[in-house]
Amino acid sequence: MAKSQERNIAIKLRKEGESIRDIAKRIGICKSTVSLWCRDIELTKDQLDKLHNKMIRGGYVGRLKGARMQYEGRLKREKDLQERGITLVGGLSERDLFIAGISLYWGEGDKKRRDFKIVNSDPDLIKFVLNWIRKILKINNQRLSASIFINKRHGARLEEVKDYWIRITRIPQEQFTKTILIKSRSKKNYDNFPKHYGTIAIRVKNPAPLHGLILGLIEGLKKGGLEKEKIFK
Repeated sequence: MAKSQERNIAIKLRKEGESIRDIAKRIGICKSTVSLWCRDIELTKDQLDKLHNKMIRGGYVGRLKGARMQYEGRLKREKDLQERGITLVGGLSERDLFIAGISLYWGEGDKKRRDFKIVNSDPDLIKFVLNWIRKILKINNQRLSASIFINKRHGARLEEVKDYWIRITRIPQEQFTKTILIKSRSKKNYDNFPKHYGTIAIRVKNPAPLHGLILGLIEGLKKGGLEKEKIFK
């Protein structure tokens, strides 16, 4: 069996909640290799419960209890940190939105050409950027266009994908260009295939004056950001 096939089988079995030991025995490879392949896979509570029942019979109660405690402790720490982050940010003023939008364009926007374009696959980021474009830059829908990029393997889902981005962006359908299908040599099947909607590019028509302004705003952000005190203690 090819190494890549063994790895795919191991990952699949681990996601189904199988133990490292059982996977190694089933495939016929050492436990350390399986552990390396599956180190980033996090088991759900139900999967941990399943392993718990198996390990009781095998005499691994203490080890599994520790794993569950670590899992629950990590979830609590992540929740606490997320809540702290939400509290630190708080509500955004119009100026906050103004600065945040410049920051996002600095990181994600087209800065080399005389264009205004931002490309991303995160729907929340796209919503945020469009709110900034409409509310702060005062750009109306008539000046916006959108392009979708997605692997050609999703060719049968193009209408579904387009409808998804129309809902997210609130840009009229007629202002979407033809979806671009990307060729890929990879034949790997991803678990999120039915929920994958590709990447979208948001553009502003007649962008030259706006592009120059954005570059100036980014320069202002660079200089201003070096003079502020740290907010974290």
